[in-house]
Amino acid sequence: MLALANIEETTDWENATNPNLRIVDMMSFMRAHYGKGYEPNTRETIRKDTLHQFVAAAVAERNPDSPNRSTNSPKTCYGLTREMLHLIQSYGKQAWQRHLKDFTGKKGTLIEKYKQQRDMVRVPVVVNGQEFNLSAGDHNALQKAIIEEFAQRFAKGAEVLYLGDTENKDLLKNREVFEKLNVVITDHDKLPDVILYSPANNWLYFIEAVTSVGPISVKRMEEIRAMTTACIAGEIYVTAFPDRKTYKRFVDELAWETEVWIADNPDHMIHLNGDKFLGPRN
Repeated sequence: MLALANIEETTDWENATNPNLRIVDMMSFMRAHYGKGYEPNTRETIRKDTLHQFVAAAVAERNPDSPNRSTNSPKTCYGLTREMLHLIQSYGKQAWQRHLKDFTGKKGTLIEKYKQQRDMVRVPVVVNGQEFNLSAGDHNALQKAIIEEFAQRFAKGAEVLYLGDTENKDLLKNREVFEKLNVVITDHDKLPDVILYSPANNWLYFIEAVTSVGPISVKRMEEIRAMTTACIAGEIYVTAFPDRKTYKRFVDELAWETEVWIADNPDHMIHLNGDKFLGPRN
């Protein structure tokens, strides 16, 4: 909180400010001004154990400068809410207790206010008849297109077995069907972004949504196939891109025996599987 308020040891509370800081900036501030050194791999711990709670309690905002910024963007930053900054600036003054009482009295309202602001930039998507709200960002917008556009055209009647969100990697996971199909999930980080299952064809679609990293390469196929060695369904591997420009950046990484779908031209696919069109190899 001291970093978010730009309070050094000799700074008066009334001079608190509200810079937008990345976690790495906060860590640099802690090291420079309070002698608290943290290893680079503790960024996620700081986010989960402190900043997540600050945001939930309307103490801080995530990406106040750009609410639509993706959660996993390297530019993700945090800033104190206006109400919290005003409260901090009154610390040590006669008005402190009054402002504190006012803040805590309005806490529920503030939480709802900032929650509504976050919800306004979320990505709504209907999955298996149930509505979900994905966190903001191009990656989740592409996942929405996969479910609402790709599936309607090329996986008609398919059920979504798995959907990850940049804030919640296991937003939706149908363990029962995975077990029925003999898919053994040993490493959740190896799952692709979206998995569809077509009961009519007994096909599994493993789909990666690619806006910046992670197409279906030979390595990715091997990682996924390690979980499907006893799978009784046919396996289809798809890389989804938002546009041709992004596709061209990754074309050399794409594995043979896979498919490509481009969201801004949704009626067509690119087949990298020789004599076969859309369908499993096995």
